[in-house]
Amino acid sequence: MVDLLSFALLSFSSIIIVVNPLAATLIFVSLTGTMDRTTQLKVARDSSEFALIILLIFTIAGGWILQLFGISIEAFRIAGGLLLFGIGMDMVYAKTSRTQMTATEKYEGQDADDIAVMPLAIPMIAGPGAITSAIVLMNEAVGMGIVAIAIVPVAAATAIGITYYMMRHSDVIVRRIGQREYRAVNRLMGMLLIAIAVQFIIIGLRTAFPVLTGGLT
Repeated sequence: MVDLLSFALLSFSSIIIVVNPLAATLIFVSLTGTMDRTTQLKVARDSSEFALIILLIFTIAGGWILQLFGISIEAFRIAGGLLLFGIGMDMVYAKTSRTQMTATEKYEGQDADDIAVMPLAIPMIAGPGAITSAIVLMNEAVGMGIVAIAIVPVAAATAIGITYYMMRHSDVIVRRIGQREYRAVNRLMGMLLIAIAVQFIIIGLRTAFPVLTGGLT
């Protein structure tokens, strides 16, 4: 039960931090600032639905996709840890992660017919970091039973739900949160993400190279 609780906390915290609902909301505001309220709500709903579908697909079939390309879960866990570490460092130093949104994508997204899919759903909400976390966590859950397996998609759905709620109420959030407060929260979340990334790397190395721990995994 303790292991299950720890896994649940890890799943919810890592996916929510990587999805970063607050950052997604701020990008949403910048992209939909000239739209009427009805259109804004439609963009928020469509982007959340599409991001949820993407995350659930990789949560359920991510392991099979890795096998298809001959990639071991240990290699993916280490690579994912390095990726999450980079995202966390960007958050700590108040930079926009290139794994989520680039200036070019933001500019092109403003001229696109459907910004809900690109760049909001991908790569802002369901970016490489979120996909990596979902695949790695689901692999961990397989050996822990059906309850642990159910936790990962629930965590993904919760992260998307929080993001959708914040985008729907973006007008209130933007008025209440200043840049200084946003940077403080973002840096704190970045530190947590770095710690999670390091843990991913440690587990990956320990599993791939048992000799590093004297043969114990």
